[in-house]
Amino acid sequence: MIHDFLPICKGDMKKRGWDECDFVYITGDAYVDHSSFGPAIISRILEAHGYRVGIIAQPDWKNRDSITILGRPRLGFLVSAGNMDSMVNHYTVSKKRRHTDAYSPGGRMGLRPDYATVVYCNLIRQTYKDVPIIIGGIEASLRRLSHYDYWSDKVKHSILIDSGADLISYGMGEHSIVEIADALDAGINVKDITYIRGTVYRTDSTDNITEEYIELPSYDEVSTDKKQYAHSFYSQYCNTDPFVAKILVEKVKNKMYVVQNPPAYPLTQQEMDDVYALDYMCDYHPVYKKDGGIPALSEIKFSLTSNRGCFGGCSFCALTFHQGRIVQTRSHESIINEAKHMTEEKDFKGYIHDVGGPTANFRHTSCDKQLRYGTCPSKQCLFPKPCNNLKVDHKDYVALLRKLRKLPKVKKVFVRSGIRFDYVMADSDDTFLRELCENHISGQLRVAPEHISDNVLKMMGKPSNDVYMAFLNRYAKINKKTGKEQFVVPYLMSSHPGSTMKEAIELAEYVRDMGYIPEQVQDFYPTPSTLSTCMYYTGYDPRTMEKVYTPRSPHEKAMQRALIQYRNPENYELVKEALLSNGRSDLIGFDRHCLIPPRKMAARGERFEKTGKKRKR
Repeated sequence: MIHDFLPICKGDMKKRGWDECDFVYITGDAYVDHSSFGPAIISRILEAHGYRVGIIAQPDWKNRDSITILGRPRLGFLVSAGNMDSMVNHYTVSKKRRHTDAYSPGGRMGLRPDYATVVYCNLIRQTYKDVPIIIGGIEASLRRLSHYDYWSDKVKHSILIDSGADLISYGMGEHSIVEIADALDAGINVKDITYIRGTVYRTDSTDNITEEYIELPSYDEVSTDKKQYAHSFYSQYCNTDPFVAKILVEKVKNKMYVVQNPPAYPLTQQEMDDVYALDYMCDYHPVYKKDGGIPALSEIKFSLTSNRGCFGGCSFCALTFHQGRIVQTRSHESIINEAKHMTEEKDFKGYIHDVGGPTANFRHTSCDKQLRYGTCPSKQCLFPKPCNNLKVDHKDYVALLRKLRKLPKVKKVFVRSGIRFDYVMADSDDTFLRELCENHISGQLRVAPEHISDNVLKMMGKPSNDVYMAFLNRYAKINKKTGKEQFVVPYLMSSHPGSTMKEAIELAEYVRDMGYIPEQVQDFYPTPSTLSTCMYYTGYDPRTMEKVYTPRSPHEKAMQRALIQYRNPENYELVKEALLSNGRSDLIGFDRHCLIPPRKMAARGERFEKTGKKRKR
């Protein structure tokens, strides 16, 4: 087998002796052949199973010929928007166009269209009317059924309908893509590929569905009735586990249905190891060198993926719908081997930037029942409190980190993926937290309490504020014992469903007492297929059907965000308006408890201090 990038032009195909590709993979990201990039994994999986795959990265969507440069594929087109939903990639939460794109050459914006999956599929159909199209990646996965689209502020059809594609391979597609390829290679018509887990297909009748299924409210119902939308979402939410999920059917229009098969089964550890041992180049394609490379690669080039899946259950996170709640891990041997190869790279400076995944300190399933019976459909492992069946054990992760620290040429191993502090608090053994503080952070530990109001935390699916405060105390005690002066940097979120202005002001007061002003604050972003987005759109918590207050106006969202960063002079007027309109003029003044002075005093480099004095910077 040739150790090289996959073909991106006819010349590359000729060098390999190919007359045609079996599959042409069109992606909205630049071509980076690294295991942190979905298109690289899927294309290398197919290659390992004997299929010829060519790559068309970021085609010019205004030129239909741009998707013909590798010719007509023998079996089909694979289409992905890339590692992010194209709309999240392009726009901030305030719907302003971003200026840079980390997944494009030199960080250049504008090389992929909005709603990229749909645009690419329509481009293919203009030229190749009958070639099978299989879509995947996070954009397709999270839009696989009718969904609220924040950017257009309306409910959209399944992306299968809008794109005209034949199949969606949703979630982590290693199993499903090989089954699809084998079926097509065997001559099965793509319209008859209706039996593969982890796929979504269209049909004109439900008569051919032989297994038990759940019929969701129709598109017409969910697009006009928010309660029906919430009911539909909750049915989807309760059917994301491969061991217990049922087939879901959604009527789109008369004699047209979208059918979601149950998710693919999780990978075994051997399968995980095999995925990460594929023949990646671990670099961006050399065609991008003249542009300065691909910024996203520099973030992960010297990082190690330890796991996938997450049983944390945060309401605003899409992982439940994409990777699932069952944690899958690589073996120590697999990770160590990758680390050894990493240390041989000429630009390796001795630092492994991260060892983790969605949640760094999850290295096994949350309980022994999951791989036999699946995750509990209507219960969470950590929320509102850790389940009695939860396995709390950091020993495997500690052992892995110790092995990595001992490798030649490795100076330091960082843990920069998020850690679940509530999972740490459930562990009576201090070993992990102590070794984390001693060896794996550099002065600051970033954690995600997100808020301090228990009402908001309940909507977020996060532990109560008492748990976070207990963690801070435990962290401080361990650092004192080890003689280190290290701090916690909290990630905070404004405007999440459930957050009234009262809770936003409480969070600002907490920030005041903390003595640290966060530089970056995440305003809640209603991305497709999260529990929080369902709350945002419908005004209901789909788990209980109770009404939920949701900040929706851009002005209120701006005020809530400004409150967390109340010391920023640019936020003065917004903070003042928020305080006055909510009867909190007591927080305007020169006393220590006040957030802002009676008048703006930060002009010409002056800054308000809690002492009530002004000082020059």
